[in-house]
Amino acid sequence: MKIIIAPDSFKGSLTAMQAANAMKEGIHLYDASINIKVLPAADGGEGTMDSLIGATSGTITTHCVFGPLGKMIHADYGVLGDEETCVIEFAEASGLMLVGEHERNPLLASSYGTGQLIVHALDAGYRRFIIGLGGSSTNDAGTGMLKALGMKFLDRTGNELPQGGGALGGLHSIDLNFFDRRIAECNFIIASDVDNPLVGHNGASYVFGPQKGANSETVKILDDNLRNFSTITEKMTGISLRDKSGAGAAGGAGGAFQAFFPSEMKRGIDVVLEAISFESHIEDTDLILTGEGKTDAQTFSGKTPFGIAEIANTHDKPVILVSGLVDEESRELLKPIFTEVHSVVGEGVTGEESMNESFLHLKMKTYHVIKNYLTR
Repeated sequence: MKIIIAPDSFKGSLTAMQAANAMKEGIHLYDASINIKVLPAADGGEGTMDSLIGATSGTITTHCVFGPLGKMIHADYGVLGDEETCVIEFAEASGLMLVGEHERNPLLASSYGTGQLIVHALDAGYRRFIIGLGGSSTNDAGTGMLKALGMKFLDRTGNELPQGGGALGGLHSIDLNFFDRRIAECNFIIASDVDNPLVGHNGASYVFGPQKGANSETVKILDDNLRNFSTITEKMTGISLRDKSGAGAAGGAGGAFQAFFPSEMKRGIDVVLEAISFESHIEDTDLILTGEGKTDAQTFSGKTPFGIAEIANTHDKPVILVSGLVDEESRELLKPIFTEVHSVVGEGVTGEESMNESFLHLKMKTYHVIKNYLTR
C-alpha cells in the first residue's frame, strides 16, 4: 500500500515537514510496511520555500541582507533539486515576523532585502525564479526590492526617495536606466494566496496595512501613496495596477512584479504542486493525507488542503484531512471534498495541549485515523 502525506505547516506549532513526519510516524505505528511518500506542501505563504526544498531535495543558501527596518539580518533562498530554479520568500528578508510588534511601521518598512536576495541569486547564475509573496511587513509597492536591483525613485527635484511606503506620496518619476538588465533574461513565477488589487478598500493598504502596524490614518496615507505609484508606473509602462488582481500582494510588490518583471502570477498552491510534480506521484497511490493548523472557510480560497483535494478528486483518489482544528461550521462544506475530515483538537485533546505537544498529538491522531480507515 502507498500513502502520500502532503500537509501544509501547522502555523505556530509545526512546519510542513514536521507535520508530515508526525503523520508518517503515526501511520508506521499502525503498520511499518506501508510505503509512504512525503510531499510537504504550501500555498505561497511562509513555508513555501521549505516545502519545495524538502520535496525536491534542494539546497538552502544564506546571505546577509537588510531587514525591513534597515538592520542587517541573515536570510535564505532555496534552490530546487533541478539545480536551476531559485525560490525566494518575501518573508525571509522583508517579513512581518522580523519586526517586533511595537516596531511595525509600514511607512518605513522596506523590501530592499528581498531585492538583495534576488541580486545574490542572479550573481550565482540563476534565471528561473519562484517568488512566494506571503508574510511581508512592507507596504512599499516593492520599491525597496526594485532599488536593490538598480531602479531609482525620484521626487520633483530629482532626489531619490527614502525607503518605505510613506515616501511614495512624493514620487514624481522612476529612473530605469540602471535597472539590472539580467532581469530581462529571467522567468519569474509569482506564488500568491491573495488576489487583492493594489488600491482601494480591498487593496494592499486597507486589507493588510493594519496587521503591519498601520492605524486608520496611516492606511489612507499608504493607499494614496500606492495610488500615486500606480499613476506614475502606468505612464511609464502602460500597465494599470490599480485594480489588477494580485497587485496588492506583499504590500503592492505583486504589482511591481507585474509591471517590471517577466512574470506570471499563479495561485500559490498550484505553483507548489507543479514544482514538486505532485500529480505524477499519485497515479499508483492508494490514499492521500493532508492537513493544516486550522481548517475553515478560508481553506476554499486556495489553501493547501483544498488544492491537494482538487487534484486527488480528478484522479478518484481518497484524500483524508487531518488538521489541528476544524471549524465546525465549515465541516459540512468540507465533506464533499474530502473522504474524511478529522481534527486533532477534540476527543480529549484541548487546543492548548494540541499546540504544546503538537507533534505527538498529530502522530497519535493520524494513527487512529489510519487504523479506523484500513480496518473497516
